[in-house]
Amino acid sequence: MNPTNKSAVLITAIGGGGYGGQILKALRLIPEQRYLLVGADASEHCPQFRDVDHAVRLPLARDPGYLEALFELCERFQIRVVFPGCEPELKVMTAAKREFDSRGILLMAAEHEFIELCLNKERANQRLADLGYAPPRYLKVSDRDALAAVDWFPVVVKPSVGAGGSANCFIAQNRQELMALCDYLGLENIAGSFIVQEYVGTPEEEYTVGVLLDLDGNYINSIAVRRLMSGQLNIRSSVPNRTGEQRFGSRLVISSGVSQGYVGRFEAVTRQCRDIAQALGARGAVNIQCRLVDGVVKVFEINPRFSGTTSIRAMVGYNEPDVLLRRYLMDESIAVDFPYEEGIVLRELREFRTS
Repeated sequence: MNPTNKSAVLITAIGGGGYGGQILKALRLIPEQRYLLVGADASEHCPQFRDVDHAVRLPLARDPGYLEALFELCERFQIRVVFPGCEPELKVMTAAKREFDSRGILLMAAEHEFIELCLNKERANQRLADLGYAPPRYLKVSDRDALAAVDWFPVVVKPSVGAGGSANCFIAQNRQELMALCDYLGLENIAGSFIVQEYVGTPEEEYTVGVLLDLDGNYINSIAVRRLMSGQLNIRSSVPNRTGEQRFGSRLVISSGVSQGYVGRFEAVTRQCRDIAQALGARGAVNIQCRLVDGVVKVFEINPRFSGTTSIRAMVGYNEPDVLLRRYLMDESIAVDFPYEEGIVLRELREFRTS
């Protein structure tokens, strides 16, 4: 079902504001479309269906019939490359990578083991520490008594697995707030599933950094967005700093998954993140959330996938999905640290009627 000469590319989870939609946006920015874009989503009310050549619904990744439906879709449209567009699908697909390989379909994702490592914040922090990249201090919550070991404040209480976009993240500025927060969340619910992580730096020096490697782990390029947090769209939580420590700034802030700001190379940050990504054994696109503290990158999140800023990067000539497609579909030689522009990219919400 592909009468064109274009290579068919599938992007899943293109709705809901996730990174599947960002991959689609980036590929739509290419002046001359060289791919047949097939977009999939679980929802029938997916605005992005109007932006693809073929729109298809897939069940949720947890559905027992998910992979069968996915491979039937790939056969129907003669799909050559698949981009997972959300973390549940990313985990299911990479666990089945041998099946993709046997069908001659390129899965544009890192290895399953690397993904499992990064999505587990406790394991990722421990690996960073083992490699000599001191992460913010952290403690996995096991029981109420274990919280007595937390003698650094302020802290961020966050899920130890998953939770993209800073979902379910909270700030505690002292022990009283920490204990009250644990009571609010219900310790029986958070034991073993949340970590307490040291709050570091200021929101003015927060970056989301993309490091791009090929699927063999060879470095290609890096880019950063210094976040501009200016409203509810970009901020998950913001409270006045009551710690008395001016090094944190006037407010303690947790950013949302919607990033905007100054896009550029930011060598002091990207150089360190490149080293971290390579030391961890990253493949493909990896996204590092961090703050720069006294010239040192402090990593508080590693996303082993494309970013929520993928389209922002593509707007300045750093189109990660297209680079990888040109590398693997067209066998192009991609220059290391290829040039791209710099600038400020802002975001807004838009409304439209579908019927």
